[in-house]
Amino acid sequence: MDKSPGAGPRARLRTGARLLVLSAVALAAVGAVGRGIGWILLTTTLGPTAYILLAHPDTEAAQVRSSVLGHTSAAACGLACLAAFGLWDDPSTAAHQSDNWRQICAQALAVGLTLFLLVVLKAHHPPAAATALLITSGIARPGPPLYGMLTGLAILITTAAVLSRVPATRARAPESPSDDKN
Repeated sequence: MDKSPGAGPRARLRTGARLLVLSAVALAAVGAVGRGIGWILLTTTLGPTAYILLAHPDTEAAQVRSSVLGHTSAAACGLACLAAFGLWDDPSTAAHQSDNWRQICAQALAVGLTLFLLVVLKAHHPPAAATALLITSGIARPGPPLYGMLTGLAILITTAAVLSRVPATRARAPESPSDDKN
């Protein structure tokens, strides 16, 4: 992505088009695999993860290590908080259309613990906080929803890592100074 403050319209359009294509390809691949195996793999945590991995591939947050450790830590924190607050079998906040104090506390603690671990592990990956919330809210509850989310993340992280290394998919600098003026 062109990080210069005065990036012109053409550079922004190229970058936007590149991200449109890459994110659509990556998420369609995840969705196709999910459809093929009969699981829902596309969850809300994949959107911000795709953005970080594809738009900012050279940052610490987009490194495979940070992505994997971030989402793994979040899953562990989410599951631990479900168990600690006795929410393992409770309906999701979406199904119940409200949350109770145990769920609120579990969600808050799971995100807090996730952020703590991201710092301690030097694995900064902000979308991992969404993973902790999806688990503790019961939306990605233990069983197929959780397996689907984690499988979707694994496929997305792998796909994005491959796509970010293909020269044709990398961000390009403007071709000439006049390119930024159009």
